[in-house]
Amino acid sequence: VVIACSMATLGAIANGISDDLVARAADVMLKEGRKLVLCVRDTPFNRVHLENMLRAQQAGAVIMPAVPAFYHQPKTIDDLVTQYVCRVLAQIGLSQEKMYHWTGTPASKKAEA
Repeated sequence: VVIACSMATLGAIANGISDDLVARAADVMLKEGRKLVLCVRDTPFNRVHLENMLRAQQAGAVIMPAVPAFYHQPKTIDDLVTQYVCRVLAQIGLSQEKMYHWTGTPASKKAEA
């Protein structure tokens, strides 16, 4: 897991440039077919960012922008951070008890719509 993954680090990983320890470790993960999650942080994304994300994904990485989810109705910033971290950890196979799981819209909400 590379969190937070800058666009410079993403670019290095996507293009196989192992010029620092993080990029080298990511390169080895991809080379060995292991799970690599890149939590990109710089928004908005431009075309080069998107192309690098696509290139990294095609090489086997999971691209997971640092974007909070609101469907679990968080009350605090800690709720947002916890849910995001749980989602990241779930990507690498670590099940999380605190993670909110979407089960669909409640019947009462559907009736209101």
